[in-house]
Amino acid sequence: MKNFKKLTFFAGIMSLVVTISAFTLQPAQQENRPKNLKVLPKSISEEELTKVMRGFNAALGVKCGYCHAPNTNGEKGLDFSSDANPKKNIARGMIKMTKKINKKYFKSENEGVVKNISCVTCHNEQSKPKTITLAE
Repeated sequence: MKNFKKLTFFAGIMSLVVTISAFTLQPAQQENRPKNLKVLPKSISEEELTKVMRGFNAALGVKCGYCHAPNTNGEKGLDFSSDANPKKNIARGMIKMTKKINKKYFKSENEGVVKNISCVTCHNEQSKPKTITLAE
């Protein structure tokens, strides 16, 4: 009987600890969720978002501060959720444009055919794409 009481007490304490920790961890996880996503999926993981952003860095030959505004609270670093830098909205427009082009023109599954376009297609590691004049 004593062992049963001890076991019940221990099980109750463990249940309480698990319940409290579940509620304690949830806000911390939500805090790290990306904020102000308007074009990219809101359910994107932090790891996948980092991969996408690194792809933009490479495709345009820029660093994060090219599109993201600096913190305004006096701390070093960038405010990734801020829309203060107008280049961020330009980037959103470019993402939408690329998605539309790919959806409309690149449905082919043929081997050796271009499957889609991306930022690097035009930018080629330059923040401003090089323009060419076609011969008349």
